[in-house]
Amino acid sequence: MTAHPLGIRENLTQFTHHLIQVLLVGFAIGMTRTVIPALAETEFGVARGSFLALTAFVMAFGVVKAVMNFVAGRLSERIGRKRVLFWGWVIALPIPIMIWAAPDWSWIIAATVLLGVNQGLCWSMTQTAKLDITRADQRGLTMGLNEFSGYVGVALAGVVTAYAAEALGARLGLLIFGMTVVVVALILTVVWVKDTLPWAKAETAAHKIQPPKYLPRYPKGASEHPSTAEVFALMSWRDKRLATLSQAGLVEKFVDALVWVIFPVFLVTKGASLTEMGWIVGTYGFVWGGLQLFTGRLSDHVGRFWPNVLGMWISGAGVAMIVLGSGATWWSFSAGVAGFGMALLYPNLGASVADITPPAWRGSAIGIYRFWRDLGYGIGALGLGLTAHLTGALEAAFWFVALSMFASGALLFFWGEETHPRLNPAPKPEKPFA
Repeated sequence: MTAHPLGIRENLTQFTHHLIQVLLVGFAIGMTRTVIPALAETEFGVARGSFLALTAFVMAFGVVKAVMNFVAGRLSERIGRKRVLFWGWVIALPIPIMIWAAPDWSWIIAATVLLGVNQGLCWSMTQTAKLDITRADQRGLTMGLNEFSGYVGVALAGVVTAYAAEALGARLGLLIFGMTVVVVALILTVVWVKDTLPWAKAETAAHKIQPPKYLPRYPKGASEHPSTAEVFALMSWRDKRLATLSQAGLVEKFVDALVWVIFPVFLVTKGASLTEMGWIVGTYGFVWGGLQLFTGRLSDHVGRFWPNVLGMWISGAGVAMIVLGSGATWWSFSAGVAGFGMALLYPNLGASVADITPPAWRGSAIGIYRFWRDLGYGIGALGLGLTAHLTGALEAAFWFVALSMFASGALLFFWGEETHPRLNPAPKPEKPFA
């Protein structure tokens, strides 16, 4: 057996530690999902109808997290995955205190900037580390388990903090929950997490000695060790497949921005209680997170293309359904449909990127994909705020997101391709004449 074997079973202990880490990362962002938007007016002084002010903290989060995804991917190839993860949690330490002490909304925006740094560093590393230690035929399952753990964490945190806010008050409840999450994550990182960069280097060396059975369709003309600028160009426009995946990742974050900031306010205006709202919004997260256990693995068998395309369209349909009916049951069902679509596409867009990028610069490629994807928070939140502001109706924001998802899914359908190496392998190089 090699010193750095690949496979979930072969690396089960470290794989499990990184699943726990991404669960805690989900807790960290989830604590801001329900209580803060719903109480923005009464607790933090945001004027009623100030849609742009309300969405400002999500815009800040998206831009910062996008940049940190970019930085994290490249940095992790130089100093290792564990160090990046550790510093991500250190940066999160002030966040619960800032929310607890916030005199106005500007403090919430500042805390969300730090949250963006934390999420960009930590979530990127949990994903990259698991891909380092698993086989190519397990990437869908790996991404599914990663996102399952993270987004179940987001949903659970939204529900738990809603109850904590009602029992202890919004500020104290978030302080206790948030500090517990960050301190536990730091301790687990220091004591139990190992750096997985040596696995990525060993895989690169092994591929040089013996190419994989099914050759991936790596980008043509790419350098063996490309510069940051070259990887960025490949991900953004030079390779049409990777660029198409990046745009789909960006647009699907419009849904998450909507659920984060507009959906809770929409439910409050319709008379939902804080805990009722927590469960309705949580339905989206639970369905999204829970089904990724199956949708990631599904793509290892049937491919990535159709789960990605159909996921974009189904999620867009779920968003549109929210404003086509009323009542807690309807809103929960519609949120579940949106979550189902997200479960189909979310792990498999990332797995598609991993399929067709070499292990030597896979961390950078995933980081840049995540840069574009999470920039969707900022662009989506700006679009939501402007749409609601210009029309004066929250419902318009839902239609903006639904139409964006349908259009992006169409681009993915026409410009994308199957990336699974077994289902669409690259042709083997011709052997030279003897």
